[in-house]
Amino acid sequence: MQTDSSTLAGPQDYFALLKPRVMSLVIFTAFVGMIAAPGTLHPLLGTVALLSIAVGAGASGALNMWWDADIDAIMTRTAKRPIPSGRVPRAEAAAFGGFLSVLSVALLALASNYLAAGLLAFTIFFYVVVYSMWLKRLTPQNIVIGGAAGALPPVVGWAAVSGAAPLEAWVLFAIIFLWTPPHFWALALYKRGDYERAGIPMMPVVKGEASTRRQIFAYALILAAAGAAPFLIGMTSAYYLVMAVALGAVFIWLSWKVLRADQEDHSPAKKLFGFSIFYLFALFATILVERLVILYA
Repeated sequence: MQTDSSTLAGPQDYFALLKPRVMSLVIFTAFVGMIAAPGTLHPLLGTVALLSIAVGAGASGALNMWWDADIDAIMTRTAKRPIPSGRVPRAEAAAFGGFLSVLSVALLALASNYLAAGLLAFTIFFYVVVYSMWLKRLTPQNIVIGGAAGALPPVVGWAAVSGAAPLEAWVLFAIIFLWTPPHFWALALYKRGDYERAGIPMMPVVKGEASTRRQIFAYALILAAAGAAPFLIGMTSAYYLVMAVALGAVFIWLSWKVLRADQEDHSPAKKLFGFSIFYLFALFATILVERLVILYA
């Protein structure tokens, strides 16, 4: 897409390619994984490792925008992104994302270990190739399987500090993995028209809203149970369990409201989408606070 002097890309446009809101969640969950892991990493190396994970997440976002530029131009939610709006040429976005991918993996290998770097490389590959290029336009299960990419950052963070990826790290993975479908399907319910125009087989488009609402509620039940898993394996205290139960109950209640809502009433889905972000942040923040108290008490 051509640009002119009035729409030349600035630093803010390349930053937007990194999907900063998504990147912030990746940074936070990876940081929790780093703090929760046994062992220590020099503060400077730890900062470089976290920055590498953030850059890797941003690289994934840039490559996703490069590949999805055609459908982003159709969807109202994404039409103003740097590529479809004409501010960043598609080829430049691809080169930018590719460079950051290599840089992030190399930096993480130097700052921590090859396991963490390998997991980060796999995360980028899975998000860009498996999810963006393959699953997203193929199956209504796109976000279910593709959610693995967004769930890996705490495992990468854990591995960066400890050099291992034990059960505890994968429990954090499981929470995010199970959180992803109800989170995105709630969005898809009230953005269904966008996905229909773009030809993306999101669950409400392919299976209908009634089926999607039932699946959201089912995932909410499973997620609430999974949220208690860190306590059940001895990773957290009873204070975390209380928080997990309370947050899970609200998630289930909001999902029930989505299930029982009229088909044209998308306000419950919007409330669930908003709360789901808070849910994940609060759950991981509780783990973070508990670990910091143990470390510095």
